[in-house]
Amino acid sequence: MALDGVTPDTVACTGVVGVSPCHLRRFDAAYEVVGWMTENGVAPDVVTYSTLICGLCSAGRVAEALGVLDLMLEEGCHPNAHTYTPIMHAYSATGMIHEAKKLLDSMIAAGCAPSTATYNVLIKALCKAGAFEEVEVLLEESSSKGWTPDTITYSTYMDGLSRSGRLDKSFALVDRMLSKGLHPNEVTLNILLDGVCRTSSAWAAKWLLECSADIGWDASVVNYNTVMRRLCDERKWLAVVKLFTDMSKKGIAPNSWTFNIVVHSLCKLGKLHNALCLMGSEGFVASVITYNTLIRHLSLLGKSNEVYLLLHDMIEEGIAPNETTYILVIDCLCREEKFLAALSCFYRSLEDGFSPSVVTSIVRGLIVGGKFGELHTLIGWILGQGFAIDVYLYRVVIIAFCKKGYCQGTEMYKVCHILERMLSLR
Repeated sequence: MALDGVTPDTVACTGVVGVSPCHLRRFDAAYEVVGWMTENGVAPDVVTYSTLICGLCSAGRVAEALGVLDLMLEEGCHPNAHTYTPIMHAYSATGMIHEAKKLLDSMIAAGCAPSTATYNVLIKALCKAGAFEEVEVLLEESSSKGWTPDTITYSTYMDGLSRSGRLDKSFALVDRMLSKGLHPNEVTLNILLDGVCRTSSAWAAKWLLECSADIGWDASVVNYNTVMRRLCDERKWLAVVKLFTDMSKKGIAPNSWTFNIVVHSLCKLGKLHNALCLMGSEGFVASVITYNTLIRHLSLLGKSNEVYLLLHDMIEEGIAPNETTYILVIDCLCREEKFLAALSCFYRSLEDGFSPSVVTSIVRGLIVGGKFGELHTLIGWILGQGFAIDVYLYRVVIIAFCKKGYCQGTEMYKVCHILERMLSLR
């Protein structure tokens, strides 16, 4: 702009300070922009300085941020709550609560009213430190100090109480919120549900969730996922399925995390057919985790054909298999002595990149199956493609041979033959 004869204004320069230098952690460039603004009569405003302070604080350079704050005061630019809040957040995140409280006092002394967001940052730090009495004082003085606690304020306080085992006080805050015209949101409910799971059992949380509509709470898929995950931790697989049914009846749309939890529970119950049917249902959102769960359980049952078909299905659905997928499939196929299919799976995995763990899986499977010709050919191909064979693979090969009894007696030559091939001696 300047080269074309157009003088950038404060807004344009502030954008440069925020987007380029601060975002890319090039603070020397940010200082140069602010210096250029001063020299060319484009006065930096409160947004400019606040943007620079926010960037410095996010990079952990709080001392510099305080220096910028002093600079803007010297320049007669009055800071606002947005200026102070990043510094407050930096202090709170590092446990410097005393400094955070002093900053709050200095804001008030300078005539800058802290915003609700500023107080929320401090309250979160106080809760983390277990200073709940100080939180109460802040809430009681909120009216006289000119700020209004919001849903985030109370949710933060509830979370702190729940994590410290004071669930009764956490629930009491709900009535307090309602009396002030505030309504618990999805996050609030999730905090309470998580607290119930942590201090009592997931059964109590399940009951609370099922009754949520009766007490005026709009439960979401996130809330259901939280409780179902906790039920899984307690190995209550049937309860997960029942809660999923309750969720469906209420018209709450599940997401991929929900389906992963339910599929896992059905597999644990031995209802793989139901899990597969669920995958084929309308609206099912599968992920690589879903497929890996099914493949793992089918593999344990020795259903190698179904495992191989699932791998094909997920690729057809555009879901990329990961390292775990290929290892599960290869291990299953090798156990069932379907070595050609296992090798085919290995070569398919190379389309997603070379993985030493997948190589280890196929090599171990071929050794256990006694397929030394195929192993010799595979190692030759790997070396021919320029892939490196690391020390770990040598160790795996030797251990696998020893476990099969090849490292003693007349069979030892087979071990030497393969190791020499790996060392490119043959």
